[in-house]
Amino acid sequence: MIITYFGSEFFKVQFGDITLAFNPISKDSSLKASRFGADIVFVTANHEDFNGTDQVAHGDKKPFLVAGPGEYEVRGVFIKGLPSESNYGVKNAGPSLINTIYTVSLENMNICFLGALNTPELKNETIEALDEIDILFVPIGGNGVLDAAKAYKLAVSLEPKIIIPMHYDDASLKHFLKEAGENPKPEAKLTIKKKDLEGKEGDVMVLEASS
Repeated sequence: MIITYFGSEFFKVQFGDITLAFNPISKDSSLKASRFGADIVFVTANHEDFNGTDQVAHGDKKPFLVAGPGEYEVRGVFIKGLPSESNYGVKNAGPSLINTIYTVSLENMNICFLGALNTPELKNETIEALDEIDILFVPIGGNGVLDAAKAYKLAVSLEPKIIIPMHYDDASLKHFLKEAGENPKPEAKLTIKKKDLEGKEGDVMVLEASS
């Protein structure tokens, strides 16, 4: 599995001949968008910083869109979407956005993508629906999503083998790493196999945003 980060909550996950895209940045966003072809695209919340599905289409082929709670099986990839909330981009105490937490099983590994989550505690039924987590993607930047301290507390409680922070700036990343008591060297991308997870317990891995 190869994981590449494009900033905000936008990730590419490649395994074999299948490419997944998580929360692609829309061309309507003020953030820098990137383009590549994906087979499956996940959108956790309907916001221009996360819903750029057109950015990950290639040629005449459009990726299969997963954009809400439910169970899916696409090309041998098993997916669960679990409902949660986000306050990202919400103004003047307006209603919360629906945010979907995704678990994805592939290559005998389970990844969990929290998206733009802002609630520091998950419902019991959500926790029960999560399988053992190998790789957890957690937002840490505050301003409508979890802040660094709450993000780390939640991440550790879910007992993943690897924690990948996202949706951060320099200050929030520094705070998160202080909470974790770790200072890993940022990597351009993460290449990992199931055997590489042995012995890991909540290890933090930081990915630099690709241009």
